[in-house]
Amino acid sequence: MKKAELDKNHTPQNSSMAVNIEEMKDLGKQMENLRTNRELLEDKKKPDPAQDQK
Repeated sequence: MKKAELDKNHTPQNSSMAVNIEEMKDLGKQMENLRTNRELLEDKKKPDPAQDQK
């Protein structure tokens, strides 16, 4: 699918985290700036627990 064919006002019919391109770009920027567990521990903060420990 070419970029020109994408509908920027399209709302997905599933449980997508982002409903449009702008929101997807914002989420990407947030993810780029996430700190690692080591960085959090250095700041004396507790990282999120592992989601799956199998």
